[in-house]
Amino acid sequence: MKKLLLAGMLGTSLFAVSCSSVKNAQTSQNQKSDFLKIKGDWEIVSIDYDKGFKIKPFDEGADAQCFVGSHWRLIPNNYTGSYTLNGGGSCPSVMQPIKFEVKGGNTFMFKKIAEGTKAKQNTVGYSLNMINQSTDQFSLEQNVPFDGSTVRVVYNFQRTGMK
Repeated sequence: MKKLLLAGMLGTSLFAVSCSSVKNAQTSQNQKSDFLKIKGDWEIVSIDYDKGFKIKPFDEGADAQCFVGSHWRLIPNNYTGSYTLNGGGSCPSVMQPIKFEVKGGNTFMFKKIAEGTKAKQNTVGYSLNMINQSTDQFSLEQNVPFDGSTVRVVYNFQRTGMK
């Protein structure tokens, strides 16, 4: 009788584990699907923030408005990409390779990759919240700490090609 009870408990726990694995696989598949939605070419069409602050995103030394019109290429199958600032006026011309990932379906993390280095050698990066995602647009929200409070910066992207 004890063997039968033990076998029943073992079977129940294996069933629970297998259901959990199926649920985890479905969650992982849904996240992968959301992740692949950002594949392609994108342009920052606007940046929303309190204009009383001077924002210089991603340590480029350029004003936030220099990022409006910038081109971003995101290739999720190998987690690589780049962004390009067009330059002109007081804005620099920049082409920056990046390594990125989306965690939990809504956290966009990336780090800049310097020429001649590997991504794993760079431990510094940026974490932004992905909001308002659709097939042809999404926004990234960055909360920047400043003087004991937080400045909210929202980068609004529009698809320009390659779905």
